[in-house]
Amino acid sequence: MGSPWKGFVEFTLPASPPTAFVSADLSSTSPVGLSLSPYGRSMSFDPGMLHNNGHTAYANGSGPGIRETGVVEKLLTSYGFIQCSERQARLFFHCSQYNGNLQELKIGDDVEFEVSSDRRTGKPIAVKLLKIKPEVLPEERISGQVVSSVPLNLDGKAAPGQVPTGSVCYERNGEVFYLTYTPDDVEGNVPLETGDKVSFYMETNKHTGAVSARNIQLVKKKQARCQGVVCATKEAFGFIERADVVKEIFFHYSEFKGDLEALQAGDDVEFTIKDRNGKEVATDVRLLPQGTVIFEDISIEQFEGTVVKVIPKVPTKNQSDPLPGRISTRIGFSEKELPFGEKDTKSKVTLLEGDHIQFNISTDRRDKLERATNIEILPDTFNLTKETREMGVIAAIRDGFGFIKCVDRDARMFFHFSEVLEESQLHISDEVEFTVVPDMLSAQRNHAVRIKKLPKGTVSFHTQSEQRFVGVVEKEVVSASNKNTSPTKGKEKEAEEGVIAYEDCGVKLTVPYHVKDLEGGTYPQAGDKVEFCINEVKRTGHQSAVSIRVLNRNASNSRRLHGFVAALKDNFGFIETANHDQEVFFHYSEMCGDVDNLELGDTVEYTLSKGKGNKVSAEKVTKVAAVNGTGEDVGASVLAGKIIRPIRSVDPSQTEYQGLIEVTEEGGDKGQNYAFGIMGMTNKADCLQKGEHVKFQVCTVTQTGQKMACNVVPQRRAPVECVKDQFGFITYEVGESKKLFFHVKEVQDGVELQIGDEVEFSVVFNQRTGKCSACNVRRVSEGPKPVATPRPDRLVNRLKSITLDDASAPRLVILRQPRGPDNSKGFSVERKTRQPGVID
Repeated sequence: MGSPWKGFVEFTLPASPPTAFVSADLSSTSPVGLSLSPYGRSMSFDPGMLHNNGHTAYANGSGPGIRETGVVEKLLTSYGFIQCSERQARLFFHCSQYNGNLQELKIGDDVEFEVSSDRRTGKPIAVKLLKIKPEVLPEERISGQVVSSVPLNLDGKAAPGQVPTGSVCYERNGEVFYLTYTPDDVEGNVPLETGDKVSFYMETNKHTGAVSARNIQLVKKKQARCQGVVCATKEAFGFIERADVVKEIFFHYSEFKGDLEALQAGDDVEFTIKDRNGKEVATDVRLLPQGTVIFEDISIEQFEGTVVKVIPKVPTKNQSDPLPGRISTRIGFSEKELPFGEKDTKSKVTLLEGDHIQFNISTDRRDKLERATNIEILPDTFNLTKETREMGVIAAIRDGFGFIKCVDRDARMFFHFSEVLEESQLHISDEVEFTVVPDMLSAQRNHAVRIKKLPKGTVSFHTQSEQRFVGVVEKEVVSASNKNTSPTKGKEKEAEEGVIAYEDCGVKLTVPYHVKDLEGGTYPQAGDKVEFCINEVKRTGHQSAVSIRVLNRNASNSRRLHGFVAALKDNFGFIETANHDQEVFFHYSEMCGDVDNLELGDTVEYTLSKGKGNKVSAEKVTKVAAVNGTGEDVGASVLAGKIIRPIRSVDPSQTEYQGLIEVTEEGGDKGQNYAFGIMGMTNKADCLQKGEHVKFQVCTVTQTGQKMACNVVPQRRAPVECVKDQFGFITYEVGESKKLFFHVKEVQDGVELQIGDEVEFSVVFNQRTGKCSACNVRRVSEGPKPVATPRPDRLVNRLKSITLDDASAPRLVILRQPRGPDNSKGFSVERKTRQPGVID
């Protein structure tokens, strides 16, 4: 049935002044406010919805009150533009036409509106805007992870109305997809961070086709990375001291990402905390640069204080405090007590209660706990503690510890290097001051602590009288007889004490003395008048005579003779008499003094005695100052000769002591023989063999007038047979051996000998091994240089056949660049092209 209305009709309603357009279709209800019955018998209207702020209700052929949808394309302070969804149109709208909170309207929001026309311009505009809630796809929630969080502050860079966005990602069938989101898309207004686990729905904008995440829920916050320091390493696991709380955490070596061999206690690390079997463990442990983790802040200012409680050396079973020590100090106007631990002292020197110390204050960043650290003892602490200080001398030093010879104690005192106050290293004979404390592990033992080095001359074990006394030797020193003693097997046993009688203030007294306290080398005998000082040991009060000097020799004593040491064997030796014509046996037990100080040619004083079998020997042998040698009247001419008989120490089978030299050079003395002894040789240790050529001078013995050879120098020349690393051999016959051993250090001027070099040398006899060796080796002339062997003809011909351009020729590949002796690269001489077959 056709509608009786044709087009549009205009009428006026008295209740509302504005003009309104109504549709002729009576079968619909207009949203504008006018309702017509399909039978035309009644109508109603809403006056409130007809007020359009001076705009007409429809335009461009649209029916009155028809609602359209669109997307906010642009949004400014008081107006914006909408892109229509059903048609190609861009409509203006005023912000006053938005029905809702304008702050929630954003670019891209879907809106519903009516189209009207501007009264002034007649252009279509959008009015009565309503925001359309986005339709959530009816899908299950998707699990993903925040890739980038929404920036909190854009610093004014965003355009007006632009909403900051973040992004999330999820995985589907091995592929990763990324979606954007806004803060309004997060449920509960929870701040999200990169790495957080989330769940969400996906929404597709039907106008733009963009897919975004909506209704985002936080599932699990990202596990934060923690930092710490490795505090202990075991066989397959370790522990880390955390930097966020005062606590240690376990980690297994399988969780360490890096070189496990390089991991050690004290390394800075970062890790992730996970819960396993109800316990926290560190996982994904990685190294950090050294110094990254800082637990505490240490004050720059240094403070002074007093130790009120020391750390026990042996911790008790109930001790759980990691900082058991206490220091009292004044900070500002208040007294404060600070704890400290074993690692807070600069050194391991023992601290005692009452010590005056200097320290810094450390504040833990985790719990703000303050403690004393960098503790060091101040020099004036010994005046405040009133501890008993003792003195002594370093007697022995071992690896990490040593022993002190005490002034006031008999026993040596043990000490550890960690107890030395100064950083300077101690040496034997250094004088020190120390405190004696009982050993914590053994109450019967003491040891020295808090050791301070003293200047030389501070420590004295005894006092010596300034007054000199005169007395008479009542008892001589008797040497301890030891048949096995020798210069090579140890020192002589301690001799028995002698006794000197003297008077002091009319009182007759006696005092002991020792050989080491004699002056001048003269050995005092019973009845000799001597002068001396008295030495008293501080520790025991024991007195002895020192600085003893013989004043008058007792005439009744046996006659003392002078001689020269001619030979030294294992436990005995021989003395050449003053006339140089005989030798006298002596045993080391008759030596007054240290046998180790005796050398060939030394002047000695002795007394003759007869032993078993009426054999003459020397006794009471004493080393004295050197006297003239063979004689004073030495001829100026130097003669050449040959050894026709060595001295008896070289050939013990002969009966005569003296050796003989026959003059061999042309002249009036040719064929004449001259005797010589140990004092006639320039080098007393030289082993002159029969048949060796020598040069010498002639002198006259003062006592006998005999002419003897003196200043005898061997003329040995021989080629070098071979040279090893640190030794070699000379082609020279000595006894049964046809070659003579020498050490490289015996070569004069540091010359490097080669095979064939001609050398001059001396021969010495080793009493311990019974073998001869060369010393004072001097090169006279160089031997022939080795001639390079020419290359074989076959090799030369082959080299000539090779050309540099031949591709099939052998090629050299550089495996390692050369380095010189000074570790410099390359060669100093420029490299030239080598001609094949030509030897430079």
